Amino acid sequence: MGNGQLFLMRNAVCGMRYEEVLIALGGNLGDVPQTFKRAVNILNCILSDCRMSDLYLSTAVYDKPGAIQPEQGAPDYINAVLRGRTTLNPYELLEHLLNTEQQIGRVRPAPECSPRVIDLDLLLYGDEVIAPQKEGDLELPHPRMHQRAFVLVPACDVAPEWIHPVLKQTLSELRDRCLILGNTIQKI
Repeated sequence: MGNGQLFLMRNAVCGMRYEEVLIALGGNLGDVPQTFKRAVNILNCILSDCRMSDLYLSTAVYDKPGAIQPEQGAPDYINAVLRGRTTLNPYELLEHLLNTEQQIGRVRPAPECSPRVIDLDLLLYGDEVIAPQKEGDLELPHPRMHQRAFVLVPACDVAPEWIHPVLKQTLSELRDRCLILGNTIQKI
């Protein structure tokens, strides 16, 4: 039985519940602020109590092993984080995020870390910890969020007190450590 089936069974036994979620938004092609508004409008059908961070500008980060480095002059990214509540399980939510990206115009597959109109990443789903079974599977919390100022700074706009379920530190503590290491990000 897979993780998704176990989660669905737990919700069926316990009744529906709302879970707090954090979703990162990023993009560097087109009118990114307008694209973010469109994404939030789409996500409003599955999220309640939404709060969006300010927008931040950052240079492209290619921190996955084997990632293709950006072309010289590649546009900077605009990033934000959305906090909300959902009754969907994390697998259903991820599927909805992927569908939202597609609706807005993101093309998959594309080279890793290539410029994009939008990128939606599920960062945190309550205090759930989910290990991937294979490459490309859902992993919670997001495996590199604690290393990325472009995620942590906007996340602290909406959830500074949230405790990372693996590292057992608040997002504001992780942000401060990340910024000390020289990661930079600019509010726009």
